[in-house]
Amino acid sequence: MRFRHPDGSTVHLAYCTNVHPAETLDGVRAQLRDHCEPVRRRLGRDRLGIGLWLARDAARTLINDPAELRALRSELDSRGLEVVTLNGFPYEGFGADEVKYRVYRPDWTEPDRLAHTTDLARLLAALLPDDATEGTISTLPLAWRTPYDGDHEAARTARSALTTLAQRLDALAEMTGKSIRIGLEPEPGCTVETTADAIAPLTDVGHDRIGICVDTCHLATSFEDPATALDALAAAGVRIVKSQLSAALHAEDPHLPEVRTALAAFAEPRFLHQTRTSTAAGLRGTDDLDEAVAGRALPDSTPWRAHFHVPLHAPPAPPLTSTLPVLRDTLARLVGGPAPLTRHLEVETYTWQALPAELRPRTRTQLADGIAAELTLARDLLVDLGLKELP
Repeated sequence: MRFRHPDGSTVHLAYCTNVHPAETLDGVRAQLRDHCEPVRRRLGRDRLGIGLWLARDAARTLINDPAELRALRSELDSRGLEVVTLNGFPYEGFGADEVKYRVYRPDWTEPDRLAHTTDLARLLAALLPDDATEGTISTLPLAWRTPYDGDHEAARTARSALTTLAQRLDALAEMTGKSIRIGLEPEPGCTVETTADAIAPLTDVGHDRIGICVDTCHLATSFEDPATALDALAAAGVRIVKSQLSAALHAEDPHLPEVRTALAAFAEPRFLHQTRTSTAAGLRGTDDLDEAVAGRALPDSTPWRAHFHVPLHAPPAPPLTSTLPVLRDTLARLVGGPAPLTRHLEVETYTWQALPAELRPRTRTQLADGIAAELTLARDLLVDLGLKELP
């Protein structure tokens, strides 16, 4: 979906296909047929943006076979789909029964991460619509905090990898005329947990093609104020490459037994749901939601937020809610001003099948309806901010 900003620029809205796990190219094609095109039809649009997730095996197939890449581009066109952004955070196995800490490997200290991201950049340059010259890729925020934190050699290795990537992106732009940018995506528990944590490593790299991806669920989980966070990035000269529109789980009164019970229903074995609370002494947290609800791992006199991407249009029932207000405030700062701070927006609710059983979609139709409802909400927010939806 495309929108015209009052300044005349085009803002893209997509939804991320990591909600439909696929490790192979055949699986990606099935996603386009069984999920992406049906969502487009529900929205009544001739064209729908998707934030494509290409696992390692699918990406390597496309890199090694130009005919397959041309066929994928043709299929996107024929199904009314377009790609200006990729989710490069998960490397492989995102559809496994247990993902948890595995999603952070390989990290930016490992050669495979640089090689995979380089592949993704080359593929995105080929998949961009004919009238688009800019693409973006989100990636993990360097590494999980252990054993990275405090390891100066690891930090130097990661910085060197990002510098090499920036040089490769420069060369790609020169060869193709397509500008691809990479955004580190701060996430609770990682060495870059907050937007503030991202400033130092990104200014160290000091290249316009390496910036930040602001995920509004992660921003909210870490209790960051959107205005403060985005102003600090601007002051430091850090470019906002893209933003993922998502909402976290919020519990206002975690000391109440009924709140703990409601939270426990969202603790599940597949994904990591880092949980945080903001206290007078600073941010406190656990690596997973079950650790928080099981005992006294977190102070419970202040609200809790959990890294669980709840559907934008369907907040959980009381006594829980979502951090949709943080998304609204962030979006207003991103695109509500005289010029957009980023032109690539992506709804990323990959946890539909991790919801409590009674809330999960049971059929493809129900899932497509839910994704379409999320995109409709995002579209309405953009229109309310003065953007005009384009055909």
